[in-house]
Amino acid sequence: MAEIKVNPTRMELKKLQLRLNTARRGHKLLKDKRDELMKQFLDIVRENKRLRETVEGSLVSVHRGFSTAAAVSSPEMLETALMLPKKESDLSVSYKNLMSVNVPRFKPMQDMEAGGGILDSLNYGFAFTSGELDSAVSELSRLLPDMIRLAEAEKAAQMLAAEIEKTRRRVNALEYIMIPQLQEGIRSITMKLDENERGNTTRLMKVKDMMIEKQFAAKRQTAHPQ
Repeated sequence: MAEIKVNPTRMELKKLQLRLNTARRGHKLLKDKRDELMKQFLDIVRENKRLRETVEGSLVSVHRGFSTAAAVSSPEMLETALMLPKKESDLSVSYKNLMSVNVPRFKPMQDMEAGGGILDSLNYGFAFTSGELDSAVSELSRLLPDMIRLAEAEKAAQMLAAEIEKTRRRVNALEYIMIPQLQEGIRSITMKLDENERGNTTRLMKVKDMMIEKQFAAKRQTAHPQ
């Protein structure tokens, strides 16, 4: 671990002590932030898991329906039936701040939660299409809101995971590098100042002894003049 190179003075000691107090407060705040990020991340991951299971299960059913429809219908009929959408919708994007992370929020401009019959999701008539195609298209239409929420949850989980990793590196840098360096610098300066203090005390004692010796010598000379 690299040492902090500073002059062993009381002013530098005071500066290092202030930096150490600031580093300790920052370390505590970052640990609290990391813990709260982990809590938010786990909640989103659980929601993401639930949505993924729902979406993947429904997509299997949709794929099975399209496969059956393709088996009983001609490719030209399928292409004609699915050429144009029944309705269109714009997607608005807003952002929500989660522990300094701006995660996206997706919202369809058209309400997709409202229920409706099968005719609301089909853009063709029933004359030349199979029931399997009708059911698959209708189920896929109902699945779209969950797919949007799944995309939102996965993006939020990805962004929170990156922020957690960044916060973890900062916590480790403070805990294992900066704070020990500051503590070592404070110890080094304190030892040097104590050493200087002891040296000054020793010199003062020697000067005092010399002055006392001179006083005794002066008294002896006064008491026994030659």
